Amino acid sequence: MTNLEFFKSCLTNELQATYNMINSLPADQMEYKPAENNRTANEITEHIVAHTYDFQIILTETKCDELLIHPFEGPEDAANYLKKYWDMGIEKLNELSNDDWNNTFVELLVHGNSFATLSRCDLMWFYFFDIIHHRGQLSSYIRPMGGKNPIVYGYSFDSQNSSES
Repeated sequence: MTNLEFFKSCLTNELQATYNMINSLPADQMEYKPAENNRTANEITEHIVAHTYDFQIILTETKCDELLIHPFEGPEDAANYLKKYWDMGIEKLNELSNDDWNNTFVELLVHGNSFATLSRCDLMWFYFFDIIHHRGQLSSYIRPMGGKNPIVYGYSFDSQNSSES
C-alpha cells in the first residue's frame, strides 16, 4: 500500500466520526468554551471546516493561504460543509499520481505570509492530524454543552446509554 492509498483510507474513515461530532454539538451552546483562553466550540468548528475547504487548494495548487475560519449557520450546516469539502478532497486525491502526492511542494501561507513549504503529502497529513486534534477538543466540550458524545472509534458512554436520556 502506498502512502497515498493509506492516506485515502484514513481520510475516508475519519470523515464519519468528524461529521458526527460536529453534527452532535448543541446548536444553542456553540459559544461554549471551558476557560477564557480557549476557543469556543463555534471557533473550533469553523477551523475544522476551513481545513477541509483547504484540501482542494492543497491538492491542486502549489500555494495555499490557509482559510482560518468558515462561517456556517449551526452544527448541521457545518457538518454538511465538512462532508461536501471532504468528499471533494477525496475526488481530488483519486486524481493524483503517487509522484504528485510525494514530490509536489505546497507553500502554506497564513494571512499571506509564508509559514512552511511541505510536500503535498506532508501538508495533507498535517491538516488531517490537526482536524483529529480539534475534533478531540470538541469531544471534551460536548458534555458540558449539554450534548452527547457520538461514536468515534467505538461506542461512547453516551452512545451506549442513549435510551436512558
